[in-house]
Amino acid sequence: MHQTKKGHQWYFGMKAHIGVDAQSGLVHTVRATAANVNDVVAANALLHGQEETVFADSGYRGAHKREDAKPGVTWHIARGPSSRKALNKSTELGALIDQVERLKARVRAKVEHPFRVIKRQFGYVNEDLALALRCTDKQISDFLKCSMRAE
Repeated sequence: MHQTKKGHQWYFGMKAHIGVDAQSGLVHTVRATAANVNDVVAANALLHGQEETVFADSGYRGAHKREDAKPGVTWHIARGPSSRKALNKSTELGALIDQVERLKARVRAKVEHPFRVIKRQFGYVNEDLALALRCTDKQISDFLKCSMRAE
């Protein structure tokens, strides 16, 4: 395990990356990386192979350009918070871009839901999730439980 700095805060441990079906909200893929590994490294490993469209946050920018990118997949990557904040929403173009970003966020919210379930229902509220889920087997187990609860 490694450490990484985000803002002025240091984090130690691992990150969980999950692939979630947009229609059902069920987790189909779980990958764990060290905290210092960029999100885009795990992006294409999260795909099960039958996706035509992928929605991801700004940490996955450039995933479609990597060597392991799967052909025929359309990537919809969210803008970073600073570029979205800089949009002039009073113009027609700015308002349209903001609306597109909101639509992307609605789809991406399905990915965030399993993390909320694990934090709230499995008791990781007062702990850093990365420290609580050090073991990949533990992550897979918790995300499977989360998917079963969604049915």
